[in-house]
Amino acid sequence: MADIQLSSRATRVEDYLNDKLQTTADLEGLDILLENVQTQQELLKQQLLEAEQHLADATKASEIHSSALLQQARQFKKQQADVDRRLLIVTRSETSDDAIEKFDADIRALHQLDIATGYVELLAQVKDLSAEARRNFKSSPQAALQPYLRLQKLAIALKEAQPAAEDAAPHLVDHVEKTAQHLWKQMKDTFAADFEKVLTRMKWPGKDVSLAGSLEHEWTDGVERLLDLQEPELNIQGDHVKPHEEPLVLLPLEVMVRPLDLRFQYHFHGDRPTNKLDKPEYFFSHIMGLLNSYDEFFATYLQPILRKRFKASNLSMTSIFIDSTSALITALLPMLRRKVFGVIPQIGKQPQLLSHFIHELMSFDTSLRDDWNYDGGNGVEGWKGLTWEVLVKQDWFGRWLEVEKTFALSRYRNIIEPPESFEIDYESVEPSATKPTNAAIRVNDLLETITDRYRPLPSFSQKLRFLIDIQIAIFDLFHVRLASFLDEYLMDTSSIMHTIQGVSSSGVKQKLPTEGLLGLERLVRVYGSAEYLEKKMRDWSDDVFFLELWEELQDRARAHAPQGQKKKTVGGNMTVEHVADKTSAAVGNEEGGGALFDETAGAYRRLRVRTEGVITDTLVQQIRSSLNAYRQINPWSALSSPSAGEEMNLSISAEFDAPIGLLSSFLSFLANALAQAPLRRIARQVVLAMQSFLWDKILVFYKFSVTGAKQFRRDVQGLWEVVDRFIGVGQGEMGMRKLAEGLVLLELNGGDGGQGLKLRDVEKRLFKDNESGREVLEEMGLEVLSESDARTVVQKRIDYAG
Repeated sequence: MADIQLSSRATRVEDYLNDKLQTTADLEGLDILLENVQTQQELLKQQLLEAEQHLADATKASEIHSSALLQQARQFKKQQADVDRRLLIVTRSETSDDAIEKFDADIRALHQLDIATGYVELLAQVKDLSAEARRNFKSSPQAALQPYLRLQKLAIALKEAQPAAEDAAPHLVDHVEKTAQHLWKQMKDTFAADFEKVLTRMKWPGKDVSLAGSLEHEWTDGVERLLDLQEPELNIQGDHVKPHEEPLVLLPLEVMVRPLDLRFQYHFHGDRPTNKLDKPEYFFSHIMGLLNSYDEFFATYLQPILRKRFKASNLSMTSIFIDSTSALITALLPMLRRKVFGVIPQIGKQPQLLSHFIHELMSFDTSLRDDWNYDGGNGVEGWKGLTWEVLVKQDWFGRWLEVEKTFALSRYRNIIEPPESFEIDYESVEPSATKPTNAAIRVNDLLETITDRYRPLPSFSQKLRFLIDIQIAIFDLFHVRLASFLDEYLMDTSSIMHTIQGVSSSGVKQKLPTEGLLGLERLVRVYGSAEYLEKKMRDWSDDVFFLELWEELQDRARAHAPQGQKKKTVGGNMTVEHVADKTSAAVGNEEGGGALFDETAGAYRRLRVRTEGVITDTLVQQIRSSLNAYRQINPWSALSSPSAGEEMNLSISAEFDAPIGLLSSFLSFLANALAQAPLRRIARQVVLAMQSFLWDKILVFYKFSVTGAKQFRRDVQGLWEVVDRFIGVGQGEMGMRKLAEGLVLLELNGGDGGQGLKLRDVEKRLFKDNESGREVLEEMGLEVLSESDARTVVQKRIDYAG
């Protein structure tokens, strides 16, 4: 082992020398190298000595610490033995475990004694505060307030601390609370009695109320004293009243409205003529009268007191405490609330009275909110109103909704049942608009009345129920009725149904007319009604009320019903799926868009489009039938040429008078009944159908001479004149451009044709090739006619050379 270490050391020395002495010149620095090595060796020896010293010190410190720990352990053991010995003596136990158990029991007993002492001291404090307050509140009311306020704060603190203490000491908390309440009642009765004496002297609430002399000062002191007494209670309610809570009535106002309450009971709780179940507006008007009578008094005398007291407190933004008018309303509401809750059960089974009562109640709530700016102390959500208390807290909404739905459906039936209800009303809309039926207008009026019924409701779910259960339900019923009219018309026009339809007892088929203006009027009634209500629904969707309802519905649907959870509810027991089916498929859509009446308006739009198609088909069919006689004549190949004068005075063919007359009567009726847009759409389709008939059955079916062509043009021009008269100048020819251009070719003669072209030249260029044909047509200004159609027309000339 030693040999290995020597060999390793020799190797390192050799490597060191080889590194430092690589050339002969390096030998000259050998002395310096040796000196450096010696210096490093001395430094290493010094470091070694210091390390040995540190090791010795650490060893000595460790020995001292170990000795001290050993000494402490011996001392602790000795003390433990002494404690065990003493514990055995004190507890008279044989073992230390028994002694510890007995000692713990004594400690717990001492702790319970400590708690009991605290209870007794607290009860003594409560007794002293109560006694001090009772001793002073008659002789010096202001002095009595201080011990009462301390007692009230103590009761509040105990109640707030109880949950953290796992509801400990319930009897103590209850005792302190009841003591404070009892004392509060005594003080309130005393202060109120003193305040009533002042009110009597100032002749409240008579018309000649006076605060002359010292009365104003006494009245102010009474108000201040009652507010001081109520201050802890006001602070508990906080800076805003929760929606489900009844707001606190300020004590001075509670005292001052007592005679007003007695007057209210006299008029509306006995057998007086003013107390009628069918006249709730009497007592609502009475409350409004009290507000109008006494608001100025309280604004003058009470408002400065409230502002001074609460402006720097957390109640400064609570209107029912800082605003005298709102405080007065809050004081008057309890007497009205008792009356309302007493009347509702009496009229619950009388639909007419219940409907009228709720309507008057909502009007009263709306008046307080809008005219008197009353928010019930909740500046964020506002006052829900007595209507909400009746419909939600008293659970009368279901019954009221049932009553309103029954009334609405009854009025709906009264609208649609009279025969004249589906007559077209030409007076109620603009002359340029499509004319609805009387029924459509009255149904819309009914639904707008229903909107006014539930518009003031504060509850979103209640508004949604009204919308879906009544309004949209009536829309759906009327849509079914209109659709049935259209289906009946189609059945009456069906050739199959003509053979299987039942007959009356007299053997005469019972069906409404399907042809002529009477048949057309049946269709226009459906069309006009559908368009009218569709537009009304689009307008309603832009109404602020329905926009807000839609936005809240969307917010709820997105929050409560993410994708894949259509069964979640958005209002009451209505699911997203159900609401979307009744209102709009866009419910809950994150991309936005949509409106409340999308589904219903879409159904009416589809009915309108379908009806428009049936109107068009009916007109086409009847006009085509009227053209059969015209189709049978053949004066088109006559060779005699009319003179210039005769050509100017050509009359329409006799067989063409009936189609023109029928078209004129149809367009005249439609021009009065329809707006310009649908009239143009229908007329355009009819004109195209007539063009197709005249092209296929006349122009390309017969051979024409120049004379025949001019007669045919005259007939067609008569048709255009009718269309122009009702649709607009040039619309007839514009709708038959193909036929018009065909007539240009058909009228070419051996002389100069249109644009100076001869028939023979046109014929040659048309049949040469398509490019040449297109060029000659463009020269003639014929843009719609194809080359093949042009060749067909030319071939129908009797002088076609072939």
